[in-house]
Amino acid sequence: MPESPSRTVTEAAAPGPVSLPASPSAGSSKPSRVAAASLIGTTIEYYDFAVYGTASALVLGPAFFPSGNPTVSSLAAFLTFAAAFVSRPLGVVLFGTIGDRLGRRRALVASLLLMGLATVGVGLLPTYETAGLLAPVLLVTLRLLQGVSMGGEWGGAVLLAAEHAPPGRRALYAAVPNVGPSLGFLLSSAVILPTLNLVGRDGFTDWAWRVPFLLSAVLVMVGLWVRSTVSESPVFRDRSSATPAGSPVSPLTPVSRFPIGTLVARYPGRLLLGTGAAVGGSAVYYLTIVYSLSYGPKSLGIPQNTMLTAASVGAAAGIAITLPVARLADRVGRRPLMLAGAVGSVVWAVPMYGSLSTGNAFVITGAYTVGLGLLAVMFSPVAAFLAELFPAKLRYTGASAAFILANTLGGGFAPLVATWLNSQWSSPLVLGFYTGGLCLVSLACLWALPETRGDDFTA
Repeated sequence: MPESPSRTVTEAAAPGPVSLPASPSAGSSKPSRVAAASLIGTTIEYYDFAVYGTASALVLGPAFFPSGNPTVSSLAAFLTFAAAFVSRPLGVVLFGTIGDRLGRRRALVASLLLMGLATVGVGLLPTYETAGLLAPVLLVTLRLLQGVSMGGEWGGAVLLAAEHAPPGRRALYAAVPNVGPSLGFLLSSAVILPTLNLVGRDGFTDWAWRVPFLLSAVLVMVGLWVRSTVSESPVFRDRSSATPAGSPVSPLTPVSRFPIGTLVARYPGRLLLGTGAAVGGSAVYYLTIVYSLSYGPKSLGIPQNTMLTAASVGAAAGIAITLPVARLADRVGRRPLMLAGAVGSVVWAVPMYGSLSTGNAFVITGAYTVGLGLLAVMFSPVAAFLAELFPAKLRYTGASAAFILANTLGGGFAPLVATWLNSQWSSPLVLGFYTGGLCLVSLACLWALPETRGDDFTA
């Protein structure tokens, strides 16, 4: 069986400003409304994830894994952070099957509900001092559930937006939910920073760290309401309308009833290369907004607010250019911009993390802004690119699997690897070499993959 499906060119790049206008077909929600619903859900999910990542850097180590050695406590806290990445592939299998067989929207509503329950649960947990070993066991369990949820969120949000997109604007619409990770981090910072300033570090460590987790309940209710009001993907709906009675999707071979099996059997090369294409960007994101928030203050004496501010300004810069870059990707193609972003990230990785050795807030903020801007150039088209690599009947599973595996390898274990590296070499430059190496892997994989702009997205 050939690795790449037969495709025809059906989409022409249409010039125009960065906007989200569209006229929906009968029975469809406006594409702009669908994109907004995808963004809201992704933002909430990544808010929950960012809150945990920041809390891991600040308080969860001593609260749930007390140790006389701060490095051991940090490693234990980051290990629970990585645990959610380990369970993400299970979410890909579960929600990918739901999304490819029963519908994108059903999978997205279920994943958001699961994330909300798990996050609020973390905010209600007793600490080690109160519950002993039960506390870290419960924490890891809830983290695993968060990971399962995240395994289904990104791919579904991207597909719901992309499959509603007007002709010539698929990368733009697919990039809207891709703003969610940075927006979620900014939202978490907007809650954590005022809380820290209001109650102080001691108050935050004692009890106030629970506030951001509990606030997730309100956000999830809003997200569930918004997502329940949008229509199913027209690509999935058109396939379902041609299905024999009693079957959830269009006629499939028996193995396609288990989409992950079909994906691995028929498209192993695209899955591996797609994973590699996203692994470097994942490392940049998680080392910047998770690991460095702990490393800067604990190892280099940089004030916590300086690190949070630098990461927040950089994330805001990335958000500002994400949609313009995605619109450009609809005109010139996905690969040229992703390749340019990968090259820039390889070159800038060492200077970016090397800026930490200065301790200067302006230097660090500037370096992070450039680094996260380059990340946006590399990652803005990645949603459309990964979705276009796979046929419609396997798209939810394929796009999710490639992105989630990249996140697990490049992001989930990045704080653990970085902690070990910095225990061997004290210079922050080692972070740059590690990140630059992973971005070089992405560059090589992107070079080996074809351009996908203009492919038939209904096939």
